[in-house]
Amino acid sequence: MEAKEVLSVSCHEVVAEETDVGDESNGVGAAAEETKKAIVSLSKAAAKIVPSDLTAYLREVLDKHWPIPEKQILILVDYFGDKLSQVSFQWVKMFEETPLSTLIDVPLSQISTLVYETSIDFINKLPLETTLRAFVLWASDLILTEWPGVVKVEQLNSNKSKVGTFVALAMVLRSKPDALTTVLPKLRERPTYQGEDKVPVIIWMMAQCYSPQAMDLILQFVEMILSNPEARTILVNEAVREGERLIPPSSFMILLQHTFPASSSRVEATKRFEAIYPLLKEVALAPESARGSNTMKQILTFSLRLAGEGNPVLAKEAIAISACCVTKNVDCFKHWDILYKENIEASVALLKKLVHEWKDHSLKLSSSPSDTLAFKHTIYNFRMKNEIAITEGVSNCFLYKEAGKSCKLILRRLSCGNGSLRITPITAMVLAAAAAAVGCVAGAALTLSSQ
Repeated sequence: MEAKEVLSVSCHEVVAEETDVGDESNGVGAAAEETKKAIVSLSKAAAKIVPSDLTAYLREVLDKHWPIPEKQILILVDYFGDKLSQVSFQWVKMFEETPLSTLIDVPLSQISTLVYETSIDFINKLPLETTLRAFVLWASDLILTEWPGVVKVEQLNSNKSKVGTFVALAMVLRSKPDALTTVLPKLRERPTYQGEDKVPVIIWMMAQCYSPQAMDLILQFVEMILSNPEARTILVNEAVREGERLIPPSSFMILLQHTFPASSSRVEATKRFEAIYPLLKEVALAPESARGSNTMKQILTFSLRLAGEGNPVLAKEAIAISACCVTKNVDCFKHWDILYKENIEASVALLKKLVHEWKDHSLKLSSSPSDTLAFKHTIYNFRMKNEIAITEGVSNCFLYKEAGKSCKLILRRLSCGNGSLRITPITAMVLAAAAAAVGCVAGAALTLSSQ
């Protein structure tokens, strides 16, 4: 009997004496609160599992069903389904609304080490090619039947516990990452896995694969997304969703390190990172409408730090990103002032870049009088710090001298300004009067049109 056929048999056919567990995914309530409650209930229920009982149970399963390993993995699902029968997840909302950093550790962080290790020992006895690969497809298909629009194919195993399936799937992925690696091409082709609402599920699956293969999985998945002709438009326009960035600063930092390793540390995957980096960088640096966001300041912080780590290739890109931060976000000027001394080498490089590329950056730095004032104030602060360091004769005094030269040039250029951007007090008064007049005319027009 083929794996797919066995994985389609009913619970009664697999083990008649087991009690079927129905679908537990129809809870109600606020998504976040329900997910928290479900995780707590999972932890409490899992704590009641006795490792020695599980060991005895699985030994009996191996003895009774040794010719058919496909049945054995389903019986493990039934075991967890029975023990966790009181747990109920709002599946779609859990994956959509739970932070990925929390979701990645669900459900295995709620399972005791002894129960996990006992289960893994059992799973490791099952064949990868004929059993575990088919199980990954079956289990993920079953869980995704909760998603709107997914065609619910009638099958005899549809009464399997989704919570039990979820736990067993996480264990298989964690212990046998190749089970996902080898079926990933099939996931790309299946309509069930299409659509951005399925992305959190796929990311969760890949995150369980803590192994060298995980890097390849992640790259395959990203390459698949970016191959869509509309990927750039969609990703850049929706770089921030409900206050959460698609590529948070911490992930962007990891991407940088993988894309620009030291020359001696380049690996086969480096070229693949280089290919996807430009678009992902654009998404990571995309502006956001929310005021007071710390995203650009976080990026500036790690960029200056990376620029001083001694990797010239990484340093060059990190300085370019730093320049982008300070020219895009006025708050980064003040933040740079805080970081200046502890990142003096990177700050010198950034100042030189602003000087050398002044034509490219000057319009951004002079986009408004307040921005220009903030930038000028920061440079004045730098000059003071430079002079103090030089006077005190600090060990890296030469860096402060280099910084001083750049600060002097920048202040001179800011003082000269751009004729088209200079606004005299009289001009400002005229503009204000004109704006007021326009406002009055517009108001009158609206009043007349409403009569």
